[in-house]
Amino acid sequence: MPYEGTRDAYDKIMTTDNNLLSVNNVVKHFDISGGFLDQLRFEKGRIRIKKTTVKAINDVSFFIKKSEVLGIVGESGCGKSTIARVIMGLYPPNSGEIYYDGHRIDNLTHEQMLPFRKKMQMIFQDPYASLNPRKTVRQTLEEPLRFHHPESSNKEIKNKIEQVMEQVGVDPAWIKRYPHEFSGGQRQRISIARGLILDPEFIVADEPVSALDVSIQAQILNLLMKAGRERNLTYLFITHDLSVVRHISTRVAVMYLGTLCELATAEVLFANPRHPYTKSLLSAIPVVGEKQAKHIKLKGEVPTPVELPTGCVFHGRCVYADERCRTEIPALQTLDSGTSVACHAVAENRTT
Repeated sequence: MPYEGTRDAYDKIMTTDNNLLSVNNVVKHFDISGGFLDQLRFEKGRIRIKKTTVKAINDVSFFIKKSEVLGIVGESGCGKSTIARVIMGLYPPNSGEIYYDGHRIDNLTHEQMLPFRKKMQMIFQDPYASLNPRKTVRQTLEEPLRFHHPESSNKEIKNKIEQVMEQVGVDPAWIKRYPHEFSGGQRQRISIARGLILDPEFIVADEPVSALDVSIQAQILNLLMKAGRERNLTYLFITHDLSVVRHISTRVAVMYLGTLCELATAEVLFANPRHPYTKSLLSAIPVVGEKQAKHIKLKGEVPTPVELPTGCVFHGRCVYADERCRTEIPALQTLDSGTSVACHAVAENRTT
């Protein structure tokens, strides 16, 4: 955890008024055992029942302050999208707590969660998959307004839809069109409009530009940043593109195999990464004018989340790993620079 002290003191910090979102020791595992016959195994002359579990999120803690952008990076399968869906209530956590503006939300029923739905919205990676192909733009944007604000008149809803469409750069005259009639960038703008239509406080953007052309990516990023300034939004921004993270994020969290490895401000992280995995990620960024690449090549294979390694999940690929790394799970500790890092080698100054 990014705090060293008693549990009571930690809970007080995690639920402070300045933190819009607090994620506290969240664990999420998925049972993929299948049916009864799929679970049967023949081992040592006996038939046994064995369950298969994907350990997607393992004891992850962080907080997001109001009006900031927290970027989450990591390779595919590290748990970025899973933690986003747990926060939004799409997946229930196996354990841990989630607080929104001081209110615990991970244990709420569907009805109890409704007031928070208006405040928390999500923008998905593929707008063509997240938009209903049978609904026009008007129907897509109208539905959440009528559900959460049934008292609104037809004229108020029409004005609200046109206002948001203009803000995201979509012509209100296209209100009767269907998703397949738009380009990828236009569909993503409509997805953003759907996320903004209820005037939320917090938005989870799950790789919102990865499926778009580079020229369109810049337009969508600028649109998100402009909306954040005008509406005082707080973002959880998930991506695998480090240049995007550096451009848009206030702080950056680095995940590996369902574990939070490092958390720091974007400026500090890119200038002085501390965790060996973070260093290897940043070394892969091409530098203009560099004749010879200085990539840090990791050894070994990426472990599977079904069979997590003992101790530090990164020890099998880390050049600094020792016996302690192989047996003891490192805690996330805050350094003098303000960076929070989970690494025995960093704590023992073995990486310098």
